[in-house]
Amino acid sequence: MSKKTKTKNTLQLAVIHEHTAAVDVGSMLMTVAYTDNEGNQQLMETDGFTESLNELVQTLKAAGVTHVAMEATGVYWMALYELMEDAGLKMTLVNPKHFKNVDAQKTDVKDSQWLQQLHVHGLLRASHIAPELYRELRSYVHERNVLQKQKSDTLNRIHKVLTKMNIKVQHVISDIEGVSGMKLLRGIAGGITDAEKLLAGINIGLLKADKEDLLKSLKGVYKTQYVVILKNSLVMLDFFKGQMKNYELLIEEVLQKMLPVDKEKKTPKIPRKTKQVRKNQYSINLKEYLTQIIGVDLTQVDGLDEISVLEIIAVTGINMDKWKTAEHFSSWLNLSPRAKITGGKVIGYSKRFTNNNATQALRMAAQTMWRNKGTLGILYRRLAAQKGSSKAIKAIARKLAVIIYNMIKNKSEYDPQKIQIDTDTEKKKRLKRLEKEATRYGYILQKAA
Repeated sequence: MSKKTKTKNTLQLAVIHEHTAAVDVGSMLMTVAYTDNEGNQQLMETDGFTESLNELVQTLKAAGVTHVAMEATGVYWMALYELMEDAGLKMTLVNPKHFKNVDAQKTDVKDSQWLQQLHVHGLLRASHIAPELYRELRSYVHERNVLQKQKSDTLNRIHKVLTKMNIKVQHVISDIEGVSGMKLLRGIAGGITDAEKLLAGINIGLLKADKEDLLKSLKGVYKTQYVVILKNSLVMLDFFKGQMKNYELLIEEVLQKMLPVDKEKKTPKIPRKTKQVRKNQYSINLKEYLTQIIGVDLTQVDGLDEISVLEIIAVTGINMDKWKTAEHFSSWLNLSPRAKITGGKVIGYSKRFTNNNATQALRMAAQTMWRNKGTLGILYRRLAAQKGSSKAIKAIARKLAVIIYNMIKNKSEYDPQKIQIDTDTEKKKRLKRLEKEATRYGYILQKAA
């Protein structure tokens, strides 16, 4: 028979952050719950104008608030987050999914009060927010990617116009965006309809196609409306290329600020890019900048190029101390499986979705492994054959994340031998499987003489 005893001591959660505030963020309404200097609970609402946000920051500072939590709502949180961060407040950005699993009527007031209560007791998990310089870099990289997509859409429209004109030069020339291709397009947009005159403006010897095929491909239906559309599309194409170049210069300015400083307070000089810049590549010496900033050359890793490395560090930064281990890092990237455990047994794995640009860059790098001849390529093809390409991509992306984490944190060069597959062990496993399979069907596996 069980006995119940009454005690005066009550179970209480420890107070981790005494002077806290929490903000429920909206597009035009901010609901704030905070504790003032006298320990009284305060609640206030303010609009989303910059002047009001500055007044809110000053109010919290005057009340002695030191720690502020806010939920990540779209992009509405960014302005207030940066104002509070600049004012010296310790910020915690929280994923709403992590604290809203409470059975109660949802209101802005209750959200802010509940968020503050959790923050007082240190029960909130902060989202990763990179330092200001990396956030600036990420913004420029994102805008350049948007322009690159718009440039690709414009090229597709140019292809469509050429098809309507029954001009087949885009099928004869391997790259219509190259020097010869652009000269032909500008000639057509300039009103030239004679195939011989169009070819006179390019060096045919540099093309694989012969002159006869080129002449046939340039004979089409040169209607006025199609020529005008082509001309305007070329103007748009030039605009997007120019804007991409402008963002590359801005990215270079940010990268220069990130360069390490030696004892004499000098930064290393980065030479200009000497190789020819191909389409969609950066015109700046991106590889050298990244190597100097990170301390190691991540492009030595199979599947990673300078653009993918830039997109990854623009999100993660280079301070890997934020993640205790490589496993924590890969879990944050949603690249590690999350087991569903009940009754002490694993009953499955939950699917997690993310829009993390670093994750997408790693998955894109993993996707190129199907033709890679290195260890990662062998592992990808084996996993793809066994479990399908989607699982193989995720597994290789996770392995790339672990390699990047260790290289940046330990400042160690890439060593392919560390991920080398033990061929002897693999051979023994394969033989064991074959022997088991042969025994199942009544056969004996023997070594050839």
